[in-house]
Amino acid sequence: MLWFLNKMYTSKVRLEGKTVVVTGANSGIGRETARDLYARGARVILACRNMEMANKALKDIKNNPPSRINKDEYENNIGELAIYSLDLRSLKSVRDCAKNLLMNEAAIHILINNAGVATYPCYEKTEDGNETTLQVNHLGHFLLTLLLLPKMQKSSSNCRIVNVSSLAHLFADIDFDDINLESSYGPFKSYAQSKLANILFTKELARKLKEADIHGINVYSLHPGIIPTRIARHGDRALFPGFTFCWNMFTPFFHKNAEEGAQTTIYCSVDEEVANETGLYYSNCGIATPYRMANKHQYPEKLWDVSCRLLHLNPKEDFITILETASRQVH
Repeated sequence: MLWFLNKMYTSKVRLEGKTVVVTGANSGIGRETARDLYARGARVILACRNMEMANKALKDIKNNPPSRINKDEYENNIGELAIYSLDLRSLKSVRDCAKNLLMNEAAIHILINNAGVATYPCYEKTEDGNETTLQVNHLGHFLLTLLLLPKMQKSSSNCRIVNVSSLAHLFADIDFDDINLESSYGPFKSYAQSKLANILFTKELARKLKEADIHGINVYSLHPGIIPTRIARHGDRALFPGFTFCWNMFTPFFHKNAEEGAQTTIYCSVDEEVANETGLYYSNCGIATPYRMANKHQYPEKLWDVSCRLLHLNPKEDFITILETASRQVH
């Protein structure tokens, strides 16, 4: 891997007393993020769809420290691990997961919206009627965030929401009249759109929090780097025959491994300096400028409105009322 594409986050910030929720923590950068935060003393919740993989990840995290520390140091400074069921393809599952978290966890300090899917070969809708990639990568996390926000607000004056996006947003636009891509679906198009949505959601949520005079919850989006994870496993059928071969041949020159890819997520989750920043986009453990449509002035608010409607929320209501309405859906 080219050295200048990678920066390891070496801060020794500790997270004792903090509870962190990581979606999609059973593999890839989600698992490596969970491993690092567990090593910092946090209670880390693996919110996953596949329980078998989640249990394997939990055992792996317990037994194997991040590369930055030795095993003896790891065993004496670890936090706690827990698993919650979360299937972002089902809004009922999102609400059930949120309900369980709200009932069983005393506090939530950091929410890392990491889970994602990419390049489904064929157009597919969820049981809720939304295009699958849009719901898993954006709408499900949008709803989960709204449901957990009141708990986070009560937990601490320094809470964080981290949305894992991708450089793929560079290639995206959003047709707000056809956000489910019913008339124009393409596997990569749907993925890129969802990653653009992560950045726009981050911007608008930061604005909504400020507008509602809610302090102490900061929001971040990021590009983790090019990672050879399971997320692109449909590439041969969705993009072109031989995609996997080309990916495996050329990405070793510039890709990051999963641990390297987790560094910017970790940075946004724990770094003390970014505690004073919100609504921004990061890459390689630093502030970056997102591309093209991510900078369209009206896009964040438009996405917010469409997302609320798809979740049967009224975007014209004020932010606090939207949170209250969403919360009633889980009681």
